[in-house]
Amino acid sequence: MPEGPSILILKEEVQQFTGKTVIEVSGNAAIDLDRLRDKKILSFKTWGKHFLICFEDFTIKIHMLMFGTYRINEKKDTAPRLHLGFSSGEINFYTCSVKVLEGEINDYYDWSVDVLNENWDPKKAKRSLEKMPDQMICDAVLDQDIFSGVGNIIKNEVLYRCFIHPESLVGKIPHEKIDELIAECSIYSFEFLYWKKKFELKKHWLAYSKKECKRCNLPFIKKPTGKKNRRSFYCTNCQQLHI
Repeated sequence: MPEGPSILILKEEVQQFTGKTVIEVSGNAAIDLDRLRDKKILSFKTWGKHFLICFEDFTIKIHMLMFGTYRINEKKDTAPRLHLGFSSGEINFYTCSVKVLEGEINDYYDWSVDVLNENWDPKKAKRSLEKMPDQMICDAVLDQDIFSGVGNIIKNEVLYRCFIHPESLVGKIPHEKIDELIAECSIYSFEFLYWKKKFELKKHWLAYSKKECKRCNLPFIKKPTGKKNRRSFYCTNCQQLHI
């Protein structure tokens, strides 16, 4: 599943179509495709893992799910979920969710919970965490209403950086560690973005998909954790379990 930084890269790559009129639309998305024809794209936005194509009185929300992809000014052999053609160029989305949001886009999204947004509010994230003391931190970090854009890679890397066991309970983690974790969710997301653009993201992974802790020279534990049942990679020696 693409994480927030990857969706932000998509936004940057399609800026050439801002202000352009859709002259061709097709695909197997379950929306009224004709509604998009001859409409001008006002802007592109992102909220976490959501890619937003904004028109005058509605927005197309694209969610890449687990295996979504896109192509700009080229096509894949398979039929697109949504094809948008312009006088010079095209955008094609595959294996994704496509929905229509009516009216003003700001009515749908709280930009202050997006870790890559200029309006990101870490104090709000802390208040939200304080309301869920009995939840495992591995689930809390993946909560898109608190850390929009954070996915499983970022979760693993941030918890490793902060020396926190993924099955720790939020309310048992020291306040200074919570502050550090909140900050790192945004810091690491921007580093993810930078490395992704340089095509070197994987070489910077310290925990995700790794077999050994480089700090302790001990094997990582790899198992699904929390109610979300997402894969965690962690060291039981240096990542403290707070319960």
